[in-house]
Amino acid sequence: MANTPQAEKRIRRNDRRAEINKARVSRIRTFVKKVESTIAGGDAAAAAAALAAAQPEMMRGVSKGVLHKNTVARKISRLAKRAKALSPA
Repeated sequence: MANTPQAEKRIRRNDRRAEINKARVSRIRTFVKKVESTIAGGDAAAAAAALAAAQPEMMRGVSKGVLHKNTVARKISRLAKRAKALSPA
């Protein structure tokens, strides 16, 4: 239980920020799922377009502090590798 007015305010603020962060992570996951589904579908052009849309969202998550930069870098790298494998060599 909060003992000071500042601690009570922090609790309220943390609840608001948690909601915003949860929505942001959910949005990022949706973009990643779109990339994965287009890769599974085998359409190289659609996969590249979905990846191009997902990358800024993922990096925005890094700048907002909801995801670690190395985590996002790893995920983008792996998705890009899979998307590139679809295109003819």
